[in-house]
Amino acid sequence: MKKNIIPAIRLTLVCFLFFSGIYTLIVLGAARLTANKGKGDVVVYHGKTYYANVGQKFTDDKYFYSRPSAVDYNAAAAGGSNKGPSNREYLKTVQARIDTFLVHNPGIKKEAIPSDLVTASGSGLDPDISVPAARVQLKRIAAIRGIGEGNLEQLILANTEKPLLGWFGTEKINVLKLNIALDNLK
Repeated sequence: MKKNIIPAIRLTLVCFLFFSGIYTLIVLGAARLTANKGKGDVVVYHGKTYYANVGQKFTDDKYFYSRPSAVDYNAAAAGGSNKGPSNREYLKTVQARIDTFLVHNPGIKKEAIPSDLVTASGSGLDPDISVPAARVQLKRIAAIRGIGEGNLEQLILANTEKPLLGWFGTEKINVLKLNIALDNLK
């Protein structure tokens, strides 16, 4: 018994020291090397501070909608719904989001709605939408703001983030930054 317990206690102590001390300092040091020193992507707009790396709620028709959140955009309660695609309650929620989108975007067919506009991400705080999710909202925003669709298309292109190193991930658009650019569009 001594033969197993002593090594287990040693391993526990080593893991405790490593993961609560050394590993934490390594991650902190790596964060300090980033642009904002590990404080996130801070955006100050009209005197208010926002974090562009955390999803923001945009439901006003004059803005690009953000991705739905399973936690109502509460960063302290990050998490997905954990409901599968066969769950009736989940399907009702998604259908309600589709119906709401169609009411606010007449002329768009259900099949044209990208999934990221009606389903929440795993964290519930995804700050980005896909390029098709932005484009499907062009007509509504152009009509409300009196801006040409071509100008909005240019705005989308200017705010599109390419995949990491051109390979990893997909093109995406940060909704907060896109909507701030939209407000600043003359």
